[in-house]
Amino acid sequence: MNNLSSIFREKKLKLTPQRIAVYKFLQSTKEHPSAEIIYKALQPEYPTMSLATVYKALKTLVDVNLVQELNVGEGNFRYDGNVMPHPHIQCLHCGKVDDIEGICFSDLNDKVKNYTQYEVLGNQVYFYGICKSCKDNA
Repeated sequence: MNNLSSIFREKKLKLTPQRIAVYKFLQSTKEHPSAEIIYKALQPEYPTMSLATVYKALKTLVDVNLVQELNVGEGNFRYDGNVMPHPHIQCLHCGKVDDIEGICFSDLNDKVKNYTQYEVLGNQVYFYGICKSCKDNA
C-alpha cells in the first residue's frame, strides 16, 4: 500500500478509494478479469461506483505500471495485477486466461532487435488452447 501511495504521489495523481479498491481486487486474484467483472465484484462494497469509474481507474493503474492490460483478442481487455513479464494462455472454449509459470521470455526483446530497426520496448506473449476443465467436459 505504501508503494501505491508513493507511486501516485510521485506521478502527482490522486489516490482515490475506487483506485485502491480496483488495485486491491486485482492483487487478490490470479484470474484475469475484464472491467465488467471487476465492476460486478466491487458493487456490494462500492454501490455508487460506476463502470466508467472502474475503466478510468484501470487506465490510470495501467498508465503507472501497477496493472497489466491484456488484449487476448476477444474485443475487450483483461487485467492482471502481476506486472512482471510473463506469458499467458487463453482457453478457446471458455475464454479463461491463465498465467504460464516457470518459463521466461525476458531475452526475447534482445533476440528481436536483430530482425527489426525498431527500438524494442516490450512484448506480450499469448498462447491459445483448451483448458483442462473444457477438455474433461468434452
